[in-house]
Amino acid sequence: MANMSLKKVPMPEQKPEVRARNFQEVTLGYSKAMAMEEASRCLNCKNKPCVSGCPVGVRIPEFIACVAAGDFDKAYDIITSTNGLPAVCGRVCPQEHQCEGKCVRGIKGEPVGIGRLERFVADYKMEQGNTKVEVPASNGHKVAVVGAGPSGLTCAGDLARLGYQVTVFEAFHVAGGVLMYGIPEFRLPKAIVQKEIKTLKALGVNIMTDMVIGKVLSVDELLEDGYEAIFIGSGAGLPRFMGIEGEALVGVCSANEYLTRINLMKGYLEEYDTPVIKSKRVAVVGGGNVAMDAARSAMRMGAE
Repeated sequence: MANMSLKKVPMPEQKPEVRARNFQEVTLGYSKAMAMEEASRCLNCKNKPCVSGCPVGVRIPEFIACVAAGDFDKAYDIITSTNGLPAVCGRVCPQEHQCEGKCVRGIKGEPVGIGRLERFVADYKMEQGNTKVEVPASNGHKVAVVGAGPSGLTCAGDLARLGYQVTVFEAFHVAGGVLMYGIPEFRLPKAIVQKEIKTLKALGVNIMTDMVIGKVLSVDELLEDGYEAIFIGSGAGLPRFMGIEGEALVGVCSANEYLTRINLMKGYLEEYDTPVIKSKRVAVVGGGNVAMDAARSAMRMGAE
């Protein structure tokens, strides 16, 4: 019997006055009982509109039915059959516009907490320490992936599952791309990102860091080295300025640089000697996700 509550099971989280001054994750995740209760809100619709809203086609009603039944291992297997980064997607995918935006339960109330359930399943498997994967037989073909951000990692994982020998070349000293340098720790803990990457490595994906393609190696050299195809996912690493007076003044920086210094270079920790602006009064130009991440980070860095 479906749970016909109009509201999602509330997600435990840090109190606003506490989280405003620390970089620990804001949302704390569901317990088993909470996850099973929320999963019981799913109607298991015949036409599955939520799946059509998912860019990677996660079999949402199937995995949610497993959660409702308490079979979290099977739920994980269903999710990862199409999504290689469930712990990440469960936290930072815009579910409200995608899967949850199509949920029938959202017509007369709140949609099923699909993202919260995906996160729960992924975190449960990580806590159990049994996210072992089967390495598929090699098909004898080599592919190079330029960039270890979300698109590069997803491409590498999908190809590895098909038997391709995949090497990812990353310019930074750590894989993860915007998941590491852009999205703040309080929204997406970096340890979670690295655990997801560890799972991809277990599939056979080789990741080489400090490799700036175009500088260290050229595309032609990759092809000469036996790679039959190259996927370029070079990312959102460069900011775009507005070309207005004062942009070069001391104290003005792009959100990209600001977030990279805080997130990737751990500028929020006293023991790291990362040059980062710490100001009492901060103005943020823009109102999108990146602007909000910059504003929330500035507050946690001491801004009033």
